Amino acid sequence: MLSFRRITVLAHYITGTAAASASAITKLFLVITTLTTTTMTQAHPSDQQHLPTIVASNCSATFEVPTLREDYSFENSSLFPDGVIGERIPEIGFSQSIELLSAKPIFPSIQSKYQKIEIFESKHYGKILVLDGVTQLTERDANSYNEMMAHIPMFAHRKPERVLIIGGGDGYVLSEVLKHDSVVLADHVDLDGEVIEVCRKYFKWGEHAWADERTNLVVGDGAAFVRDAPDDYYDVIIQDSSDPFLVSDDGEETPLPSSVLYTSNHFMNIKRILRKGGIFNLQAETYTIPSDLKGIQLWRDQALQLGFASARYGTIAISTYPTGQIGFLLCESSSSSSDGEISYSSEADMMQHVKERFDRIKDTGKTTTYYHPRLQISSFDLPYWVEKAIYGDE
Repeated sequence: MLSFRRITVLAHYITGTAAASASAITKLFLVITTLTTTTMTQAHPSDQQHLPTIVASNCSATFEVPTLREDYSFENSSLFPDGVIGERIPEIGFSQSIELLSAKPIFPSIQSKYQKIEIFESKHYGKILVLDGVTQLTERDANSYNEMMAHIPMFAHRKPERVLIIGGGDGYVLSEVLKHDSVVLADHVDLDGEVIEVCRKYFKWGEHAWADERTNLVVGDGAAFVRDAPDDYYDVIIQDSSDPFLVSDDGEETPLPSSVLYTSNHFMNIKRILRKGGIFNLQAETYTIPSDLKGIQLWRDQALQLGFASARYGTIAISTYPTGQIGFLLCESSSSSSDGEISYSSEADMMQHVKERFDRIKDTGKTTTYYHPRLQISSFDLPYWVEKAIYGDE
């Protein structure tokens, strides 16, 4: 799930009358910045039959939220009539916003154990999922991020059968994973069950994903689930988490709760529970923001140091994400395998199978709207300066 950035800007034009002789309308632009610590949406599979090592105590998670500086504001401001919801990135002086049809959410706000849940509507972007005042996704362009997060790793594996999804409480990544007929089990681990229930009701992709007999939904701590999962179990793991850190105006970096999913220890456990030839795909922020680019470099180096055969950054165009771009880090547990059932012998072999499998998806009437087979290769083509920053002289 997209965590649409660390600092939210709520703006509202308020009209009023000036002095009687002037009869002019004064427009006041009110900007409210809110630092939000969006909770990662996770779930966790306590199906005792196929995961005997998972215990019930893992179904609830406790996070030690980092202490933030006193000069941060935690005011949760509601949207005003005729309001817009937007985002500000102080690190690069960038902001953007979306106009709403109404300042009121389409249902009364829900306060879960972890966050405030709302859905608003806009003319162009349709329904907008908002957690703690922070935009997570919109109906208009959620396809780009979620289809790429799901299909790139799924097609990178020749025959993915067991899949783990960490986060993604909106259910979109899960719904895309289930389009692959090779899947026999999709474990979905998400922290906030109330987000899942809201998305099940209000977004079309949520209607059937969790009802699919291949889906095992567990509400709980994704990091703990991975820690306790058995070795060599999953073919593909997709980590659809929120931002792991925030950066203030003065450049100070503060970790957020989801930072636990980006640690060396978590990556090590991810690799341990992947089967031979397994794929790990994680939300990897945008290269247009310096602190994010630094994170991409760190996470890639970390994956390689822990024994992943490769770690490549792919790019996604999405208009409602700050600067219009976000990416993923695709990590392969091994470069080749003697078992032709799980790995490809060459790029040409991969593309042939990707096209065949993609055609089968289209034949079922469950085609994609953003992903297509050529993106399996071209999404890794980056601007030269980004290539140099991430890969150096490799």
